[in-house]
Amino acid sequence: MDLQLKDQVALVTAASRGLGFAVADALAGEGARVVMSSRTQAVDTAAERIAQRGVYPPLAMQADLTKPLEIKRLVEKTLDAYGRIDILFINAGGPDPGNFMDLDVSQWEAGMKLTIMSAVQLCQAVVPAMIEQQQGSIVASQSMSVKQPVENLTLSNALRPAVVGLMKSLADELGPRGIRVNTIHPGWTQTERVDQLVKNRSQTNGTNENRERERITRAIPLGRMGTAEEFGRAAAWLASPAASFIHGQALVVDGGETRFPL
Repeated sequence: MDLQLKDQVALVTAASRGLGFAVADALAGEGARVVMSSRTQAVDTAAERIAQRGVYPPLAMQADLTKPLEIKRLVEKTLDAYGRIDILFINAGGPDPGNFMDLDVSQWEAGMKLTIMSAVQLCQAVVPAMIEQQQGSIVASQSMSVKQPVENLTLSNALRPAVVGLMKSLADELGPRGIRVNTIHPGWTQTERVDQLVKNRSQTNGTNENRERERITRAIPLGRMGTAEEFGRAAAWLASPAASFIHGQALVVDGGETRFPL
């Protein structure tokens, strides 16, 4: 299938590793002009890895998504470089793990900045350009926790549904202007973030990491965790013109773990 992404400009945040990197890699592989951001210089090396595949070299930029001025500068530099933004892929990593009584107010405030306000500020910066273009695609990466709470992830369980509410509202507001808005929700996927969550869960439960991984995969009908590449391909399709009539939806990429009515 041709995803019709050739020469489309895609801004992918938190893209130096894990799921963000996989999305940037998939988009670049389909011919998109990708701008990758991360709060560290690791994004430079990540962009070089993608460029070595022989695709159009991604543009790497540093930006801390908890700082509004850095978000504004990231979007301005992207527009300066390419003159447009066709795809915004919102990704900001995950807030701290922990049960409710383990979390203090500062962690809640940091989680809101990272998870909710980064999405708000990215959209505030990008949407005016998309309105002027009269087209665009926004995809926010969140978590299967919006459908089904995940053990020891109280912040994620509480904060990520707010982003879905924002995106649903934007879908109503921006659809008539030619801008599609969707969310995508990874389940257990083999990344460094998940390695850390498994380690944290084993410490909390007094077990070991292999035991926790077995517990996790038993709950997944496909019998395994996903790969970052599988998620990247799904996200690239959802963001692309090939999914042109998919709008206001929440796509769960979790091997069938979450069970909820249609």
